[in-house]
Amino acid sequence: MSGKSVQGLLSALFGVLVGLILGLLVVWGAGENPLTVLRILARGAFGSRYDLGMTLFYSTPLIFTGLSVAVVFRAGMFNIGAEGQLTVGTIAAAMAGILLPFLPMPIAPLVAWVCASLAGAAWGAIPGWLRARRGSHEVINTIMLNFVAAGLCSYFALYPLRNLQSQNPETRGIASQFKLAPFPLFEGAPVGWALPLALLMALFVWFLLWRTVIGFEWRAVGLNEVAARAAGIDVARARVGAFAFAGALAGMVGVAEVLGNSGRFRVGFSPEYGFMGIAVALLGRNHPAGVVAAALLLGALHKGAAELDLETDRVTRDLSLVFQGLIILCVSAEGWWFQNRRRKATAGSQKSTGVVPASNSP
Repeated sequence: MSGKSVQGLLSALFGVLVGLILGLLVVWGAGENPLTVLRILARGAFGSRYDLGMTLFYSTPLIFTGLSVAVVFRAGMFNIGAEGQLTVGTIAAAMAGILLPFLPMPIAPLVAWVCASLAGAAWGAIPGWLRARRGSHEVINTIMLNFVAAGLCSYFALYPLRNLQSQNPETRGIASQFKLAPFPLFEGAPVGWALPLALLMALFVWFLLWRTVIGFEWRAVGLNEVAARAAGIDVARARVGAFAFAGALAGMVGVAEVLGNSGRFRVGFSPEYGFMGIAVALLGRNHPAGVVAAALLLGALHKGAAELDLETDRVTRDLSLVFQGLIILCVSAEGWWFQNRRRKATAGSQKSTGVVPASNSP
């Protein structure tokens, strides 16, 4: 990791700490003891092996979606469509488990993983192609495609693959050989092989972006499209490739949800993992290591806040949303504050040495 990346992650950590302090002040203003609430949050997230497992379970999809958003950010675009990409990937994993019950155990989950990745990649490539070839803005395209994905996947869950034994809007269960058993270390929490897969993908994203020609081209396009084009980089190919890879990452949420948890596709299963991935990428400064750390933080807040409804009188589990909002605001403001300080320091240094910046006016 470069010195600039380390500095960015440290400054983001400073913003996180300030956001947590402000959140505790909100707790104090509501009439609760901040230290008590902090203790409840910590115990709820890490108090037992089961609690830790649930924290990791909530964090796993956020790693996938955070990486998805970060990759597209590095390529100079915005991926607001991770929610649709993960939905398509999840239904693809469920379809593999339902329609291919003859596959043996070592191969079955791998096939489902490939299906989820390919479906997410295909869905992600659509806004990338529209931006590269038609000039359509990816923000609008990805937002609209989220609704298309939700409607399309709901159709498959409610009609061709419907579970006739349940009143819930869900598909039939996948074959047993597709299921991934949870790790026994976490006492029944549904955290399994999807977590190592998420960490492995974070490592792969780092390698791809900073150690390969493809990653260099994506980052070059994100930094300066004109210079990248002048250097001979195929900008259109880079945009489509970045979006397709981002869609594949988001689609892997299906591995955690279908293979490792529910064993089926459920309509509305995602508590907006795709949109939370935007916050994860922002907090992690679009770096894989930062994305993993940010996902663990938000996962811990989500799990720990569940205890507040029972153990406090004036705050509820919605406090986690307050913490998330304040942390995001502080991290964003921290970047502006440090940049403003550096600008003032540079101006003061130039003034003391008699160096006058060149004017842009003729």
